[in-house]
This record gives sequence, C-alpha cells and structure tokens, in this order.
Amino acid sequence: MLFFLGITSGLIFLALSLLHVYWAFGGVYALGGVIPTKSNESKVFKAPPFLTFLVAVFLLLVAMVYINAAEVYDISFLPKFLKEFGVIIFSSIFIIRAIGDFKYVGFFKKIKGTQFAKNDSKYFSPLCVFLGIAGILIVILGN
Repeated sequence: MLFFLGITSGLIFLALSLLHVYWAFGGVYALGGVIPTKSNESKVFKAPPFLTFLVAVFLLLVAMVYINAAEVYDISFLPKFLKEFGVIIFSSIFIIRAIGDFKYVGFFKKIKGTQFAKNDSKYFSPLCVFLGIAGILIVILGN
C-alpha cells in the first residue's frame, strides 16, 4: 500500500509539474478553467510564466518528497528537514487548499458558477484531498 501511494502520488505530481512547465513556456492546452475567476469570468490574477515555472519546480519537489517518504526510491539529495517533515507539510497544504479560501477556491468557495469553480469542485479540490490523505497515509504506513 505504501509503495502504491508513493508511486501514484509521485506520478500525479510529476504530471502536474510537466503541465506547469508546458504552460510556463507558452502552452495553452487545458489552460481554460485552471485560474480562479470572478463571477464575470475575469481572472482573479494573471500567472506570469516565471511564477508558473516556480509552481512546476515546487510540484516536482513534492513528487520527490512523497516518493522518498514512501520508500519507493531514496532521493539522497533532499534536505533532512524535507525527508522528516516534508510530507506532513505538503499534505497539510493540499488539505488546506481543498478547504479553500472561502471565496474562489476549495469546497467552501462562495463563487460557484464559473468554469474554474466547476472544475475546482469536480477535479481540483478532490485531487487535493486525495493527495493530502495519501501523504498522511504515507507518514502513518512508513513508520
């Protein structure tokens, strides 16, 4: 079970990282409903390419932390702090993301009629819950 959670989570994070790299370099596929929007469908923010690339790097780091914690592969260059606490920190971030900001993102958002809000309720928030719970299970099963 530990191996399965590590591989599954790691592959999801890797795929998301690669998608963000694609977007950072100008790709537009699947970009339509991934940025939070106001009621009138105007974007809450514009993600510059550099910031999108930083998100890609972050997601790759999270993939490595999950894979390492699940004992799928020993990633020796990870700092000791991330090896010990990374999965707890990252899984907490994803669970908090699923709960949301109570306005644009998460299960408790107020703006629900936009394309992003629909995608968030159907895909993004449930995925965050899965990744958060997977991380918690990796910590529990790995000890």
